[in-house]
Amino acid sequence: MDLFSRSWAALRTAVAGLWDKDFEQPSGCAGWLVRDLVCHLIIDAQDVLITLVTPAEAAPTRNAVTYWEVTGTPPTGDDPLDALTVRLAAAYEEPGLLKFHLDDVGSAAGRAAELADLDGRVSTRDQVLTVGDYLSVYILEWTLHHLDLVAHLPDVAGPTAEGLTHTRATLEEIAGAAFPASFSDEDVLLVGTGRRATNDAENAELGDLAARLPLVLG
Repeated sequence: MDLFSRSWAALRTAVAGLWDKDFEQPSGCAGWLVRDLVCHLIIDAQDVLITLVTPAEAAPTRNAVTYWEVTGTPPTGDDPLDALTVRLAAAYEEPGLLKFHLDDVGSAAGRAAELADLDGRVSTRDQVLTVGDYLSVYILEWTLHHLDLVAHLPDVAGPTAEGLTHTRATLEEIAGAAFPASFSDEDVLLVGTGRRATNDAENAELGDLAARLPLVLG
């Protein structure tokens, strides 16, 4: 719970400190500007609020690792929901409105998570998870998107070190293999999810794992 709160707070703080011009920069998500990514974060926060008030009686069917549907095809930005996010982001017109909405809904999502019973069960995407596992899913989601946020904004603070370490461990569980120790946590996340291409030396270190990358999480 503490790691969820710190990761989410760090991301929201980073967005709050952006200049208006930063919203027109590309993000690390294919086809999305920073403004589109921030709009997506608002939708994420809404999802947290909705899911935390959608209790389930059934036994969990997924956990923080098996929740993810893994493919090898990076998104192109042409998915209808992705395209809707771009149109919605443009409708805000003023970056300050995006900041305000993220702070408003994001703060509520953070408070709801703090009040939730981690052993309780919730339903989302036709699956059942414990609240603890569901919030762990979002540590990964928001750590990756924090990297996306700062991809072309070198002066903006990135994710917390503990968030990166936790997310690396989760990605390695999803992959069923450890990345080379020489790879930093950030490199593992960028390379592992296809956000950065590898060079020949890195491919040699990755060995058989290189052929299984990227791990595109949906």
